Amino acid sequence: MIVLTEWKTQVEQALETFMNRLEAPDRLREAMLYSLDAGGKRVRPALIYAVLDAYGVDRKTGDATAAALEMIHTYSLIHDDLPAMDDDDMRRGRPTNHIEFDEATAILAGDALLTNAFTCLLETTAAAEVKVKLLERLAAAAGAAGMVGGQLDDMLGERGGISDAEELESIHRRKTGALLIFAVEAGGILAGVADEDLEQLKRYGRHLGIAFQIQDDILDVTGDADKIGKPVGSDEGNDKATYPKLLGLDGAKRALAAQVTAANEAIEALSVEATPLKDLLDFVVKRDH
Repeated sequence: MIVLTEWKTQVEQALETFMNRLEAPDRLREAMLYSLDAGGKRVRPALIYAVLDAYGVDRKTGDATAAALEMIHTYSLIHDDLPAMDDDDMRRGRPTNHIEFDEATAILAGDALLTNAFTCLLETTAAAEVKVKLLERLAAAAGAAGMVGGQLDDMLGERGGISDAEELESIHRRKTGALLIFAVEAGGILAGVADEDLEQLKRYGRHLGIAFQIQDDILDVTGDADKIGKPVGSDEGNDKATYPKLLGLDGAKRALAAQVTAANEAIEALSVEATPLKDLLDFVVKRDH
């Protein structure tokens, strides 16, 4: 997808600009850049740009927010891979941060990315009240009520057992979905969209987030290890609750289709022809990594 490549390039340039100015010990900077530069799909910042494109707003308006969001996502991956969490040795086809460096450095690299993300977001050229709104929304999405809380419940669920898809969806609406919802909401806030459209964007983000997770779970069963950058079947090996495990592979595919339908309905309810959001949804559900 040509536009996705453009969005990816744009956020990576914004990240490079910010990191070049950041004061940090050499080893800490190296560890931060190691994970930031590991590639990835950059779906979260792409969603910000997709909304701006849909409403005809200059993409540069979203650079600072997109870079901040990718920094927070990257910190979460570093911490997720730690021995105390998922204990993964590979991420995106190469050693995880704590394997490449050491556990303490990886923790601090994640801490630094999280903290400095908010400094990065403040560099947006938006009005002060818009900055405050973005800061509030991002903190909520990344924090106890959002991604972090979802991660904890996911861990507790693995120990105590997650018995149904409804409980699993509640976890992933926070763990995976919160930052995706923030991305489309942030794009809408930066574009100054009407409240009705903002609600539909958030609705789209909620269904996209679950679709993203279901496809991740499916790829862990059917994917190619070389493409997904980690061993296939790692979720099953770790006895993790997944959509295929709870619903069966066919059931998971049906659940994915239902989320896609709901996301498309939200797009159709917008006041603009949001082709970029349709393209991203299509990419998320058809990706092979």
